[in-house]
Amino acid sequence: MEELAPAVRSILSAARERAATSRSAGVSVDDPRDFDAAFAAAEADGRVPVIAEVKPTSPTTDGARTDDPVVLAEEMVAGGAAALSVLTEPEHFGGSTETLDRVRAAVDVPVLRKDFVVDEGQLDAVESDVVLLIARFVSDDLPDLLSAAHDRGFQVLVEVHDRTEVAAAVDAGAKFIGVNNRDLARLDVDLATFEAVAPAVPDDVTLIAESGISSREDVRRMRAAGADALLIGSAIMDGNVEANTSELTGAGDDTRMTGDDTRTTGDDTRTTGDTHDTTAT
Repeated sequence: MEELAPAVRSILSAARERAATSRSAGVSVDDPRDFDAAFAAAEADGRVPVIAEVKPTSPTTDGARTDDPVVLAEEMVAGGAAALSVLTEPEHFGGSTETLDRVRAAVDVPVLRKDFVVDEGQLDAVESDVVLLIARFVSDDLPDLLSAAHDRGFQVLVEVHDRTEVAAAVDAGAKFIGVNNRDLARLDVDLATFEAVAPAVPDDVTLIAESGISSREDVRRMRAAGADALLIGSAIMDGNVEANTSELTGAGDDTRMTGDDTRTTGDDTRTTGDTHDTTAT
């Protein structure tokens, strides 16, 4: 806890308090919308696979969006988003499980539940297609929480920030790994984080770049470094949501090598096969 920024410590403390009082009934997701299939469909349509985030507010942004989140979600999908992320954390992000329910009922793309899960009981709060587990927050509990989420039918995005956390995620059986460019200790953002960490992620894991992606140039940079998809929040929520989404999903992919080529960062190489490497299920 002492290594985290004060705002992050507050978020984590609130998550633990909610976990201590959680009394939700168990959930079972029978037919989750497939993350990989959604990314592949976007690629086939010439779009960059983007997970657009419905984020009313956050400790790192000023102000809040008060628009109906369902309308925002529909605009994101109209703009080409392959999937959506919906905040359900209430105290710091203005989210709710009710919002996720409404959004998921209104769209036909996969919906990620973005929250700060630290206890198995929190997995039962609401149905979604994907749940987020943050490696730094759950530490040694990651394998058990990942297994518990899979048992309920969820796909799981495991968020990491460095190569040590990548190794822990892979050992736990993660098939979707997101590299957060934001350092939770200082809250600063550096896209070079993804470039440094991506080569450590195995080819059969779907790799997602998170945080700090705000322009077409950033999209191209992350794709060139090996991102199969990108999770983008603030840059989409700031202004015309549909236009912002369209701008970023249309950023092009000509800097990302495919086929028998390789993507190289520093002295390491992350290699693709004959097809784009979002093959995990």
